[in-house]
Amino acid sequence: MDERLRALGLVEAQRMAEALFATTAARGLVVPGRSERAASDRIGDLARELFGTAARLPGPLVRSGPHTLLPYGPETSDRVIGEDDVVVAELGSVLAVSEAGFASTLVFGQDPDKHRLALDLPRMFTACREALLADSRITGRGLHAELQALAATSGWTVAGWHCGHLVGADPSASVRDVRPDAYICAENDRQLRRTLQGGWQAHWILEIHLVDGRRGFGGSYKRLLDLV
Repeated sequence: MDERLRALGLVEAQRMAEALFATTAARGLVVPGRSERAASDRIGDLARELFGTAARLPGPLVRSGPHTLLPYGPETSDRVIGEDDVVVAELGSVLAVSEAGFASTLVFGQDPDKHRLALDLPRMFTACREALLADSRITGRGLHAELQALAATSGWTVAGWHCGHLVGADPSASVRDVRPDAYICAENDRQLRRTLQGGWQAHWILEIHLVDGRRGFGGSYKRLLDLV
């Protein structure tokens, strides 16, 4: 596979994820009164309906309420989605050929702070992408600091030690067990735009996980950073 085909495959995976998120919302698959696992199962069934053998969801993961404070990876006990919950839907690799993951956030009820969070997530994603486009030499540390500043200005805390990773890197890894230059984190002083070993262009997933620890909720937004 050449670089162009690889990039096209990643963009197609994101298009499929966006379609899956939109159809999930339109069909009301994630609703108050339904358990997280039941909602996850319905998203998995929908993926197979829409994409057939191209769908490979090792686990669409739905988290709600206080479970949204947790990073991607650790399993939680099942929980029934509440009337005023924030809900995060995480998708694994939608395409069998893809190494990317995606996440979106839904809000139920009328809590203004929770709805503000749902709006701030894509807004901050756009701001971080613009920072990358404006400075081709920006490092992982630099973009991590950019997101930290945006979040603090809006009253949120960035959860976790990183806010993104190279396509194919493990998003749930511990900082002690990885090479920092594969992550958008304070320890990565290398440029994000670079050529990797083997001649591949570095492509990144920006993984924004904002939380309000005092009130016990958070939200996530995960998309391709450098490809549209």
